[in-house]
Amino acid sequence: MKQPVSTKISIIVPMCGIVGYVGRKQALNIALAALERMEYRGYDSAGIAVLDGRGAINIEKKAGKLDNLRNAIDHIGTDHLTGTTEIGHTRWATHGQPNDVNAHPHLSYDGKVAIVHNGIIENFAALREEVENTGIELKSETDSEVAAHLVALEYNQGQNKGDFDASVLAVLRRLEGAFSLLFTHADYPDRIIAARRSSPLIIGIGQDEMFLGSDVAAFIEYTNKAVEIGQDTAVTITKDGYTLTDFFGNQQEGKPFTIDWDLAAAEKGGYDSFMEKEINEQPSAIRDTLAGHLQDGRIVLDEQRLSEDELREVQKVFVVACGSAYHSGLLAKYAIEHWVRIPVEIEVASEFRYRDPVLDSRTLVVAVSQSGETADTLEAVRHAKMQNARVLAVCNTNGAQIPREADAVLYTHAGPEIGVASTKAFLAQIAANYIVGLALAQARGTKYPDEVTAIYQELEQIPEKIQQVLDQEEHITNIAREMGAIRTMLFLGRHVGFPVSLEGALKLKELAYIHAEGFPAGELKHGPIALIEDDLPVTVVVPSPRGRDVLHSKIVSNIQEIRARGAKTIVIAEEGDDAVKPFANYLIEIPQTSTLLQPLLSTVPLQFLAAQIARECGNEDIDKPRNLAKSVTVE
Repeated sequence: MKQPVSTKISIIVPMCGIVGYVGRKQALNIALAALERMEYRGYDSAGIAVLDGRGAINIEKKAGKLDNLRNAIDHIGTDHLTGTTEIGHTRWATHGQPNDVNAHPHLSYDGKVAIVHNGIIENFAALREEVENTGIELKSETDSEVAAHLVALEYNQGQNKGDFDASVLAVLRRLEGAFSLLFTHADYPDRIIAARRSSPLIIGIGQDEMFLGSDVAAFIEYTNKAVEIGQDTAVTITKDGYTLTDFFGNQQEGKPFTIDWDLAAAEKGGYDSFMEKEINEQPSAIRDTLAGHLQDGRIVLDEQRLSEDELREVQKVFVVACGSAYHSGLLAKYAIEHWVRIPVEIEVASEFRYRDPVLDSRTLVVAVSQSGETADTLEAVRHAKMQNARVLAVCNTNGAQIPREADAVLYTHAGPEIGVASTKAFLAQIAANYIVGLALAQARGTKYPDEVTAIYQELEQIPEKIQQVLDQEEHITNIAREMGAIRTMLFLGRHVGFPVSLEGALKLKELAYIHAEGFPAGELKHGPIALIEDDLPVTVVVPSPRGRDVLHSKIVSNIQEIRARGAKTIVIAEEGDDAVKPFANYLIEIPQTSTLLQPLLSTVPLQFLAAQIARECGNEDIDKPRNLAKSVTVE
């Protein structure tokens, strides 16, 4: 019996990693190393297809993490995977269970066309039915396999019979959705044809070799020269170069750029995990993000297609983001409203366009995305542009789709973040959002130049203070070890401590797979206090006693309230805050700083806690939490 095929595609999913290589070297080890560096994009399965140059494509693929594929290849031997052209894939499952059959690459009915796919083909159900009506039996439950069969049918008997390039373009014109696709044909072992639509794909340029990857980690070992590929663009690579066209064959131009980090940045560097390494890289991430943005006493952005007058005319700001980036946006709201005195709304990007927000030419939409490819955020940007709003992108990835469509860009220079749970990228986003706030304050004249400079200089002191928190790693992890395998944890904060609490809860959910929730401390008596019971761990982010007295005194009262009901308190407070010490089961002290900058310090202990609690709960591979991947590039 034919298995029914689900047509539900309106889900939010992280995305897979794809690699391609054409050159003079044996492709197998190049592909496996590339997949290892991109496994953070998905680890439900992995596979590779190698063209032997004699009219055959040999495929090996396995469910589970990349090690399963490596073990299978070691067991079988590599003789059948000899060749200088390959495509590879590491999968985050969307359509079909994560098993060997559904793993990529997929092979056409005649064994001649192999494909790997990142994204969702939204009209796959209709296309699948069309293919099945020709008598072809599809082996997988994926939305991807149909593309291989369609190209083979077009090549063998369609209007473009015998023309591989034209056959691929004809099929691409029929696909709906967001995708990056790589195509190979056994009779054309010297080339790979690829395409992108709202899904990341980058060309790497080597010496007598060319690469394709979902991101530059795929080929950073071999070259730092890359080319951005535009929307609805196809590319053909050979060992000698590349050509770009639209889906109708019209010539297109790419945007060359140089990768500003090296292979070492994508390796663990002696740490047990990428996450641990990236937590410890946060001082340099903040330094690099701040560098060059204060020139002659004025804030400058990386790319600015907005005039000073247009910034001055901004009457309202929306911040749109997802996940940890959303929490950084909440902190942007506090800073911008305080410094600029204009209203700021922060919204989950996936909800933004559906509620029809009020936007006009005097609205600035700040889109925050580590990858610059987050589908929900990208669609929010496009909706904003349709309403004539201005868009400023905060992004960690050079040349991604969101900054390309924005009116201004501020890049965070955190370097590659391999751990799926965001750490250094989150802190870099906070710093970048504060730079945006200072740029607006400068343009609107709500801060004098010397005030802008003073705040910026205080930001520049933050990396040294972060290092002081990092030096407490052993103390913080010992707290987690003492608590052991807990079932739940609550997080409380006031003012800027509230978004930090949300981020701490998110980290714990991602890594330890336990219930965790962040609350504004003032909401405790409005319901959440019912959750307090004996030995329940509650982390409290305490505002500076040097800030608003009322904030500090009230959260001290909150700590007393939960202690009275049996909770165990983990208190994060400034050095010298003696008022909280009697009520803390565990105390983590952070250096003194101004209120708005405190999240750059108070977040760090929560990262260490989440990582160690995860280990106590049985998750040793904190870089690859279950069911998650790094990029979320389709809705």
